Amino acid sequence: MASKKTSLLRIGKIPYANLFPIFYTLERECDCSDYEFIEGVPSNLNRMLRDGEIDISPSSSIEYLRHQDGYTIINGHSISSKGHIGSILLFSRRPIETLNGLTVLVSSQSETSTALLNIILKKFYEIECPLRPTGEPIEKAIKSHSAYLLIGDDALKAKRAVTSMHIYDLGEIWHKNTGLPFVFALWIARKDCCTEKTELFEKFTRDLNKSKKLALKNLTEIASASPLKVVLSEDELVSYWKRVSYDFGDGHKKGIELFMKYSEELGLITK
Repeated sequence: MASKKTSLLRIGKIPYANLFPIFYTLERECDCSDYEFIEGVPSNLNRMLRDGEIDISPSSSIEYLRHQDGYTIINGHSISSKGHIGSILLFSRRPIETLNGLTVLVSSQSETSTALLNIILKKFYEIECPLRPTGEPIEKAIKSHSAYLLIGDDALKAKRAVTSMHIYDLGEIWHKNTGLPFVFALWIARKDCCTEKTELFEKFTRDLNKSKKLALKNLTEIASASPLKVVLSEDELVSYWKRVSYDFGDGHKKGIELFMKYSEELGLITK
């Protein structure tokens, strides 16, 4: 049994609504007998991929930029926005431009979004705010701090519950200031996986291509199966998924190049 397990392709699975259409379709339309899905939040899967505990994952774009020599991008796939995304949100008790010097809480689940917020504050608003990762309860944190960055399903839920706060969409701010898409995550594989599990890697790439194509054609059906439909209506889920860009074309590449440039300038990535 152990030898069989090591021969499987170990795939990171982020349990957020933005990736639900892809994984839902993948597991229903493709033969996944050669795959082992390992669930985790982005920051944990980044570490597991880096440490060789998984082979492939939709992973934070900054994880790829920090360790490019060890990874291969699966072409044509990302989790990106071309403006408003709806699930990378800064909740603030005061206008963002007045936060200078105040500590901002950020979700401990995120690395790319934290880097993006750092860029937005310093490059676009020209202010300095210490960013403090936290895992404390969201309701308590939002009430007791000036601002809190939430991502994924937490952000979608909080937007419906929070009142009397400024809510800033980071994808929208990035696009307004750059005119480019923002790439939050890429599908990447360890290079040793590509050489040691070549056939499985190629099979998974085909399955991922197929799953994305089918998923984008069947969002209404997929919404009826989403666990998040208890929070968002099926129509709201479909609308959310249509705002997400799952591609990785020339515009996305320009966006990630600019993200890398800003990140290097701010010391978020070391050359």
